[in-house]
Amino acid sequence: MRTGIVALALGLLALRFLPELPPVWFWLLLPVVALMLLPFRTYPLAFLLFGFSWACGFAQTALDDRLPAKLDGETRWVEGRITGLPQNSETVVRFELADARSRHAAVPSLMRLAWYGGPPVNSGERWRLAVKMKRPVGLLNPHAFDYDGWLLAQGIGATGSVKDGQRLAPARWAWRDGIRQRLLNVDAQGRAGALAALVLGDGAGLSREDWQILQDTGTVHLLVISGQHIGLLAGTVYLLIALLARYGVWPGRIPWLPWACGLAFAAALGYGLLAGFDVPVRRACVMIGLVLLWRLRFRHLGAWWPLSLALGGVLLLNPLASLQPGFWLSFTAVAVLIFTFGGRLGPWRWWQTWTRAQWLIAIGLCPVLLLLGLPISVSGPLVNLLAVPWISLVVLPPALLGTLLLPVPVVGEGLLWLAGGLIDLMFKGLGLVANQLPAWVPVAVPLWIGVLGGLGAFLLLMPRGVPMRALGWPLLLLLVFPPRDEVPEGRADVWQFDVGQGLAILVRTRHHALLYDAGPRVGDFDLGERVVLPALRKLGVKQLDVMLLSHADADHAGGARSVANGLPVGRVLSGDPQGLPGELLAEGCESGRQWTWDGVTFRLWQWSAASESNQKSCVLQIEANGERLLLTGDIDRHAERALLDSPLAVSTDWLAAPHHGSRSSSSMALLSALQPKAVLISRGHGNSFGHPHPTVLARYRKRGLRIYDSAEHGAIRLQLGSYEAPQTMRQQRRFWRDSPTVDHGGNK
Repeated sequence: MRTGIVALALGLLALRFLPELPPVWFWLLLPVVALMLLPFRTYPLAFLLFGFSWACGFAQTALDDRLPAKLDGETRWVEGRITGLPQNSETVVRFELADARSRHAAVPSLMRLAWYGGPPVNSGERWRLAVKMKRPVGLLNPHAFDYDGWLLAQGIGATGSVKDGQRLAPARWAWRDGIRQRLLNVDAQGRAGALAALVLGDGAGLSREDWQILQDTGTVHLLVISGQHIGLLAGTVYLLIALLARYGVWPGRIPWLPWACGLAFAAALGYGLLAGFDVPVRRACVMIGLVLLWRLRFRHLGAWWPLSLALGGVLLLNPLASLQPGFWLSFTAVAVLIFTFGGRLGPWRWWQTWTRAQWLIAIGLCPVLLLLGLPISVSGPLVNLLAVPWISLVVLPPALLGTLLLPVPVVGEGLLWLAGGLIDLMFKGLGLVANQLPAWVPVAVPLWIGVLGGLGAFLLLMPRGVPMRALGWPLLLLLVFPPRDEVPEGRADVWQFDVGQGLAILVRTRHHALLYDAGPRVGDFDLGERVVLPALRKLGVKQLDVMLLSHADADHAGGARSVANGLPVGRVLSGDPQGLPGELLAEGCESGRQWTWDGVTFRLWQWSAASESNQKSCVLQIEANGERLLLTGDIDRHAERALLDSPLAVSTDWLAAPHHGSRSSSSMALLSALQPKAVLISRGHGNSFGHPHPTVLARYRKRGLRIYDSAEHGAIRLQLGSYEAPQTMRQQRRFWRDSPTVDHGGNK
């Protein structure tokens, strides 16, 4: 039976690695084949086929519920119910709309919406909304968070922005939202948002600074409800009843053990429902339920058996859970603890158990975090020695008890005031550590190095005395000091990042790096901090010799401050230095300026008669082994006409579309003079400016240009000087991503 459960889980997990789903007839045939195998006692293979078929069917159903391509960008009236915990702020309201219906079109049943300047909404309310709908497509960059996969795993079939709406019915059965509102209105010494995260798993009330501190110190799991919170509550309830029975307080006519097991599981399940029942909570509830069941039957239960059942149960409920990083981190952490503490000869002292647990989890999770592209906390093992018991034993009891006693005047609010103060004290301590030891963002490594690093971690988790255990350290250090992917002499490695409606292009030679524009910033949403800076670090860029900001508009220079704060920058150049923040200390763009790095030539140009910011864009030509790339910023047709009289008006292989392909740029005169073979477009999916304009696209196609569009291809990598086709992120096929298309002069 255990082998069958493991085989079922493997079949369900196989979905995660499929480039595309098999045909419907194939996965519908698999259960029939599995049933035919059962009489031959080939249970593992039958369970494997059952699991794979179920996962494929589940994924196909989720894909079929996505917004049809023909409705992408259209505005429709939709009716539905607000679900989950809406995020209400002064500028934007974000929420999920369930049971969505439209009179004139089939729309996804679950949507994730934003209403800028909209009124507060509450969970459980029914609304009629005018929604501009978009297909669930996110930014796609090297070694970054896969937003497309996350949306599919959540069952979200469309995103969109609300233009207008009216409430049809008040909230019903919105008890989680009601509790959150009570918590947020309590005086918790400025930590009401952290209390909501701890009690309800709602992190919306945490600031960006709070999240950064938690990430730097490896303590995110403490305020995003994890299995240890569920286990602690269940264990406390069980231990309390056991103590009552031991000292004769429990009624003798009532058997204490069934009540202890039942109430402990009820407490775990209740806290899980309160927390939203995410993957770590589901895993914990299943494992706790099995342990209590076996305890009720006075049987010893090995640790691997409940973990296997929890893995299979979580994946049966939602096979797409494997697309979420939290799934892998949760199960890996528990597996590490079971492996390292199970079957040991002789007990460890309590302090040895506690300290070793933190270090062993850090070693075991290191390869997983790296392969998932997540930061690694250097201080995490030490910080968690104190932070875990502080939250679990000191903060959590008054937080949960205060929430339960909120209807009681003064008592509930007093307990929450105390819990908030304790959380604030913890954050002050964590902040001191985070300032000294921020999280490490490792360089991305190939899969084979990740596998070797995982093998090294496995060897280090083995007991002392195991042969070849010492080899674990050099194998694990491969993750820290991987072989460098050197750029050949005379070549340039070019990355156009997917930053939405903006621009950020990295150019690396063998020993130098240049960043052309730094991505957009809209309000507090800084793509320089969230996309560009992490991508630079993961690609191994330790410093920028030059950061060239074409001009001062926010979609090109908005992320510059974050990049400059995160990496050493040698020089900052800009076509509009006066429009940049003063701390950047930018130099002007000097037409005719030229330099050579490792056999690659760079040339600058700027229109001297420019009158506004777009026209002031600093144009950069890069030439490697005779192959040329022209980066044009946001110049318009007037600046293009002046460019034709400059030394840069020569045959160009690659053209970065001026002004994201707007109608005011990419004149036929420019294209005729440069004769590019391909064009790179950086723009946001479904942007409000209509970029690239259909007239410009027709112009490109008329000249037979290959079109690479970040909205369709994600980040684009070009090996300048090799005369090869570029690589795009969407070429890395995943069944949950739209297929990439390349426009070859009108043939799509």
